[in-house]
Amino acid sequence: INAEPTGPWPGAPLEPTGDGMVDGVGPGSYASRGDTPDVTIDGAPRIVPMRVASDFTIADGDPDPRGMPVLGADGVTGALVADIWVDRSEPQIRFYELEVGSRRVLLPVGLARVNKLRRRIEVGTILGSQFAGVPGLSNPDQVTLAEEDRIYGYYGGGSLYAEPSRTEPL
Repeated sequence: INAEPTGPWPGAPLEPTGDGMVDGVGPGSYASRGDTPDVTIDGAPRIVPMRVASDFTIADGDPDPRGMPVLGADGVTGALVADIWVDRSEPQIRFYELEVGSRRVLLPVGLARVNKLRRRIEVGTILGSQFAGVPGLSNPDQVTLAEEDRIYGYYGGGSLYAEPSRTEPL
């Protein structure tokens, strides 16, 4: 564990010893799952980008987030939406694929807010500069169970560790 107890008594809360967004502690914790993708009943990767699942479309009247800027909690643009990842077993959007410099990373759709009026995506858990640190994928067209958990852990860790003021008492 990359953490130390905050006090000398048993059961004291743990505090990360390094980067709380990747140390796997507290809100950034994650399970050690298999490094294989979740699959459909047919054995195909379950969560894939729309460039792979070309039979998926955005419903008429819904905004297409591709090309929208993604802003962090500080209002700074940290990425652009490059693609949408869908769940083939439960037809719904699971992730936005973000372009961060020369990298592509994922943003869980449940942690993002689409602002239709301003044509942008807003994320409250991390800062604009921290999109560059989101864990990457080993395959650009599928996500493994372990990668999914590390991605969720990173954004979850940001809810407490993205900036020092978040760890202080209100």
